[in-house]
Amino acid sequence: MKEGVALRTETTINSPRDFGIGKALTHLPALQHIGYTANRRLLDVERLSHDPATGLTALTALTHPVVSDTGTRIPGLRFTDPRVQALMTVCCTLALLPAGFTNRDLRDRLAPLLGHPPETMTSGQTSYDLRRLRAHGFIERIDATRRYRLTPDGLAHALFLTHLTKRFLIPAMSQISDPDPLPGSRLRTASRAYQAAITDLAHRAHLAA
Repeated sequence: MKEGVALRTETTINSPRDFGIGKALTHLPALQHIGYTANRRLLDVERLSHDPATGLTALTALTHPVVSDTGTRIPGLRFTDPRVQALMTVCCTLALLPAGFTNRDLRDRLAPLLGHPPETMTSGQTSYDLRRLRAHGFIERIDATRRYRLTPDGLAHALFLTHLTKRFLIPAMSQISDPDPLPGSRLRTASRAYQAAITDLAHRAHLAA
């Protein structure tokens, strides 16, 4: 590991004759080709199925504040926040409107998810949400109109975050936190086994209180 953050590989050919090549300097191009080919095969094996830097950039762009060209600070979208969860759900439904959506369309769908009648939510409140969604790349304004539409990335992120929260995080947290969980929870069993292993290791190292 180079400086603890990246894997570094150096290829060394100790005996060119292993490849049927002599030791003369004139054979260096052939050895270079062999080394390059070996490195490419190794990198294909080590390569991840995704680029962590891209994922981190997308997550940061979503959750961190954005400063507009005029210096206005627009808060990030913390996807564990109930209002943001409601916004993600609404985004999935608004994508089905072929002509885009308006401030009122957002209000009529968002308010019930927050437990309020639509008429109690002001235009300014939904404008705030529209501004956040637009600043973070979820929506874009349709030219010469007051209507908006989901961006391709916005829809993909909304669908993923909605599924992540509803079908993964909440069920998983329930399994490991419920004082009386349903029997047969593999996650709960694994969690308890991990905690027991840590406690046992602490005792063995004489670190337990």
